[in-house]
Order: sequence, then structure tokens, then C-alpha cells
Amino acid sequence: MRKDQNIQFLSPSEIKAYQEACLKEELAYLESNSKFYSRMFRAHNIDISKIERIEDLAHLPVTTKRDLQLHNDDFICVDRSEIIDYVTTSGTLGDPVTFALTDADLDRLAYNEALSFTTAGCSKNDIIQLMTTIDRRFMAGLAYFLGARELGCGIIRVGNGIPELQWDTIQRNKPNCCMVVPSFLLKLIDYAEANGIDYLNSPLKKAICIGESLRSNDFTLNTLGRRISERWPTLELISTYASTEMQSSFTECGCCNGGHHQPELIIVEFLDDNNRPVKDGEAGEVTITTLGVKGMPLLRFKTGDICYHTTAKCGCGRQTMRLSPVLGRKGQMIKYKGTTLYPSALYDVLDNIADVKNYIVEVYTNTLGTDAILVKVGSENHSDELVKHIKDSFRSKVRVAPDIVFEPVESIAKKQLPKMSRKAIKFVDFRDKTES
Repeated sequence: MRKDQNIQFLSPSEIKAYQEACLKEELAYLESNSKFYSRMFRAHNIDISKIERIEDLAHLPVTTKRDLQLHNDDFICVDRSEIIDYVTTSGTLGDPVTFALTDADLDRLAYNEALSFTTAGCSKNDIIQLMTTIDRRFMAGLAYFLGARELGCGIIRVGNGIPELQWDTIQRNKPNCCMVVPSFLLKLIDYAEANGIDYLNSPLKKAICIGESLRSNDFTLNTLGRRISERWPTLELISTYASTEMQSSFTECGCCNGGHHQPELIIVEFLDDNNRPVKDGEAGEVTITTLGVKGMPLLRFKTGDICYHTTAKCGCGRQTMRLSPVLGRKGQMIKYKGTTLYPSALYDVLDNIADVKNYIVEVYTNTLGTDAILVKVGSENHSDELVKHIKDSFRSKVRVAPDIVFEPVESIAKKQLPKMSRKAIKFVDFRDKTES
């Protein structure tokens, strides 16, 4: 792996040539060290010397989450004595998968996050408050710490939740940036307003946001992003997207028009249901080949995330591909009354209704064998008028209206954060289906 932030500013042809040289090294490493991939190469009579261009990846099978779940240990490419850190995926679409990282992988993770912070406009002069967990087998929290340390930033490891502690830390140590799940910013605002804190003039000026989309596919702020920005206009909002499997991230620059690809760390394809590449501006499944990972590298791994991408040059001068916000997870696509939906479209409607305090979207198979949606809403207002308002909002934005039931706000909150979960659960899938 070449540590050179200028790679992002090279021409597309130079970036492609660099990646193709890295790909050859990656294939040789997998053939020599990976039980899973060496077995796959033999089973499909693949001569890796003939895979010379990015386009040649189309001749290789894809790797799925099911492969990782069934053959987890066969993806490990090093002796157990070389493994430094064990983490797991969040298990959004099934059982969590363990990932093993070597010392070199932790260095790569630090470089990735330092590069992401730089893309977001951070420097060694910043102080970053980490409002995310660093434990619970969570890769990202450690990555943020390592990346900020590599960049030379000041770091405050507060962890997630506890608005009182967050504000006490902001007032004591004066961080100008934070890593945060964006919906938590609304709780920080609520606490500040209830306790007389002048948050508009606080030291905090930038929030790098994870886990929830801030923008629509045209890169304008979505409902959640607008709610935060309208209430806290002095806070710059930057999005970043990553996953445990890719061990790298896509982060917005100050232009806020897509997350920038980091080509020294990962090759990215966007594939349709038949594993064929889609064009710019077409939705495709993010499919990744890691570069430079030693412990558990992946080849043509389908992440399940559906995104758009663009290769147009960014206003910041970078010439890397840029990623849209995630449209949804492939396994979470809903076909409801003739309309194809992803949960994020439903969230955007619910986040825009003031009386809706929290919610869970459930999808199940009805007696006709088709998808049905039930939205459990936490609200103090249980009126028929609110039900009508919610349904009218759905019809206006997504053309269909799911069933609505009310539950206590506290009940929904408990369901959103079960004991073993690292992420707030807003979507529960009860459909009868077998993963392919």
C-alpha cells in the first residue's frame, strides 16, 4: 500500500494504472495465503496472471456475506500469532462475522482514517471529540482514534450517548470537531436548549457523521440533515461511509457532493443483480476488493449496499470516483403495492413529522404472499388526525401508505437498542425468504 494522499489528485487513467498494479499483488497474495480464494481459483480454473485490468475482475466470482458466515476462518491469511485485533460486523443482514486484523492492518486503518479526516478538512490543529464507542468489537471507533492520532489531532474519547457528559467535555476541552451519529446531534441540541447552553456559539464547528444518511441522492440535505442544519446552522455537517469488511471509508470533502474513493486502499465496482457493472448515475451494489489488507482481504465482495456513483471531477480537485448516500441494503428492498422502496425513504418521511418521537419499521409477508409494512410510532399524540397526517405524508413522498400503530416512546426506544446491538434498530424484517 502506497501512503500518498496525492493519489486522489492524479488523472483517472493514472489512478486506474496504479490500482491495476496493486491488483496483481493482491491476487498473488490471495492465491498463496487464503484457503477460501485459492480453493475458489482452483474450482473455477482461474489463472490469476490473466487478470490484468480492473475490467478483468468480471471473470471472477463474487464473494457474499453468506460466504463469510459459512467459511469465516478460511478467509484468514495469517497465522493466529500475527492477529492483533478481533472485531465483528454489525450483523445488519444476518449473523455477525469476525474479522482479524494484523499490526499492518491497524496501520492501514490509521492511514485510511487520517486520509478521511484530511478529506473532511481536518488538520493536526483540530481537537476531535469521539461520540462513538471504541469497544464492543466495533472497528470504526478504534479507527477514528488511530486516524486522529496519525494526523496529530487532539482526541477526546467520550463514547456514545450521555448529552450532559458531551457538553461538559465540549465546554472544558473546546473541541472544534466531533465524530457522531447525526440523530444524536438533535439530542445534544435538545439538552443544550433545556439547560441554557449557547450551542450556536460553542467551540464545536464540524460534525463528521456516520451510520445515517444526511443527504439525498442529489447531495442536498435530507430531512434529518435539514432538521440538524436548521437548528444548528453554525455546525458544518460532513458524511462518511464505511464498513468493517472494506476496512476503508468514503468521506465528503467541503463540497459535500459525494464520498471520495481512496484508491490506494480499495477497488470498487457497482454491480447489478446479474453481477454486471452499472453506468454512472445508475444504482448498483457496492462491490469491493481490498488492497493491502493482510489479515482478511476480500475479493469482489458484495457489500449489500446500493448506491449511485459519479466519476466527474470534484470541485476540490480530486479526480477519484465519488459515492452517493446509501439508497438502502439489497436485502432490505421492499416491494409494496407495486412500488419498490428502501427503508431510508420511509425514515425520511417519519423524520419530518414533529409529533413522531421515534419509530420502528416492520416488514412481513401477508396472506397473499406479498410484502406488507407496519410502522410502529412512538408519540405522545395518538390521534386519528396524526395517523392521517403520517399516511398523507407517505403518499406524498413515496406514493403508498403503510399501516400505522402507536406504542409508548419508551417501548420503542428499548426495541431500538437491544443489549447486543451496536446500532439503533429502525428496521425489522419478518418476511419469509431464503438468502440466496
